[in-house]
Amino acid sequence: MKKISFQESWHDSWKSSFSYDLLEIYGSKGFRSNAAYFYTYKNRRKNILEVIQKIAPPGSRILDVAAAQGNFSLALAEMGYKVTWNDLREELIGYVKQKWEHGSISYAPGNILEQDFYACFDIVLIAEVIEHTAHPDEFLRNIAKMVKPGGHIVLSTPNGDYFRNCLPKFSDCPDPSQFEAAQFKPDADGHIFLLHTDEIEDISEKAFLDVEEVRLITNSITSGHLKLFHILKLLPEAWINAIESLTQQLPFYLKRKLNTCTVVLLTCSCRSDAALHNE
Repeated sequence: MKKISFQESWHDSWKSSFSYDLLEIYGSKGFRSNAAYFYTYKNRRKNILEVIQKIAPPGSRILDVAAAQGNFSLALAEMGYKVTWNDLREELIGYVKQKWEHGSISYAPGNILEQDFYACFDIVLIAEVIEHTAHPDEFLRNIAKMVKPGGHIVLSTPNGDYFRNCLPKFSDCPDPSQFEAAQFKPDADGHIFLLHTDEIEDISEKAFLDVEEVRLITNSITSGHLKLFHILKLLPEAWINAIESLTQQLPFYLKRKLNTCTVVLLTCSCRSDAALHNE
């Protein structure tokens, strides 16, 4: 992935994307001022790429939904996957192309739910997307239609079971349509529901998806919560990684309360092909 230099003439969305790239891929020397974001993203990226490499060989077709500045798309293309980048902001294509170095990547801008991608992909990646939707159940069901039978969805989202989560529970909301005007906002804005693990299992089953693996990652220290971001700026990276590794050894019921991020591997069962197509 090529490193590019900031240009004052860029579109505002390019400038915003570059500010994230300084943390996510360029290792800016000033990352300590936002160490919580740096470590949270790094941990999520590591786990997502691990899961994808475990389940799919190079050459597999991957759709990256709401891919923004394309850091997952580009990394996966460089790893040998055939990647389709998607985002509502079509102007970001030029930004992603500037960073492209090698690998197969195509572009499908616009609302992913309006694309004609029935059973096209071996994997669909929806990283930090579903919490921006007013109808996460319908969203997941529509995404499942894009996966080949036996293919996979890799989903990451903030953990609704985390003890400091104060957003409403999707399954307790009688009328999610009230949040439609606030959905699909870019960056970190517009979190509507933070799904709990039992809700993910429920909406996955209704979308004919099997939950193969759930990873609960990024503890309160790594994420800088409880005002621990002050400590995070001072701790050596090796210590932070060690603390994260230790929390991964905790029982699942404790990780549900202490970790802030969920990474889920879903498999599209063969029975879903006809059922989803007829909806």
